[in-house]
Amino acid sequence: MVSTHNRDKPWDTPDIDKWSIEEFKPEDNASGMSFTEESSFMTLFPKYREQYLRSIWADVTRALDKHHIGCQLDLVEGSMTVKTTLKTYDPAIILKARDLIKLLARSVPFPQAVKILQDDVACEVIKIGNTVANKERFVKRRQRLVGPNGNTLKALELLTKCYILVQGNTVSAMGPWKGLKEVRRVVEDCMKNVHPIYYIKELMIKQELAKKPELANEDWSRFLPMFKKRNVARKKVDPTKIQKKVYTPFPPAQQPRKIDLQIESGEYFLGKRDKEKKQLQEKREKQEQVSEERKREREKDFEAPEEEVYENKLLKKEKKHKKHKKE
Repeated sequence: MVSTHNRDKPWDTPDIDKWSIEEFKPEDNASGMSFTEESSFMTLFPKYREQYLRSIWADVTRALDKHHIGCQLDLVEGSMTVKTTLKTYDPAIILKARDLIKLLARSVPFPQAVKILQDDVACEVIKIGNTVANKERFVKRRQRLVGPNGNTLKALELLTKCYILVQGNTVSAMGPWKGLKEVRRVVEDCMKNVHPIYYIKELMIKQELAKKPELANEDWSRFLPMFKKRNVARKKVDPTKIQKKVYTPFPPAQQPRKIDLQIESGEYFLGKRDKEKKQLQEKREKQEQVSEERKREREKDFEAPEEEVYENKLLKKEKKHKKHKKE
């Protein structure tokens, strides 16, 4: 059977950018009618976000009203809800509104989170809480992702063109899809004990290679650095030098208590005034001992150094000469 779909397309010209995202307008809704069903999404938020959300909720409502999306803040339940209205014409905007409340719950500031309503911006919340069992190790690796003074995170943001926020057990990222893919790879490998600096170097090289049009159709693997794991040789302990402890079934002797020591010395039976007198005497003895030591150290500077005895060699020769003459 002859194929019928391989026909000339006069509207498909080379100057058309097939990857560009066009804005969805009310006239693009062919039916012109509202949706048959109401779609809604709800997200819970932590208690510490309540005050901030109350202060910016008027701006959130204003931003969503432009796209005909209804929103509700429930402070009793601690939740945010978004839903479509009769005027909503864009079927994808409710998903963008869902992402907006999700980012606000994850401590992303409103001026940054509202950018998700744009068509060319996407977001992702990467969960990192269950990747490492040891809590101390998890905190160290999470801090490694941020870097000193946040420098590692700034470098990743510049190279991937994404906004990244590390908060608790999640990493929130906003930006183009290509950048989000790189961010997820870096974050997941960082929690698997791979340092982000390796990916930063790789992304910097890729950025420079992308500027050269002659390398557009070539394999870039020869330009990228290859980082291999190296097992560092550790010091070997000589088994002959290890002293084996003799096994004894009996536990070590119990150390005497402070009260027992006081009973032995007789201090326990002294009165309050006698104890104070004894403590004062011990304090004075220590002071005298310290003052004597300091006095000795000061006197060392005034001690005369030992000098070598000077012998005149000429006189010594003359004495020998006279002795020889007498003999």
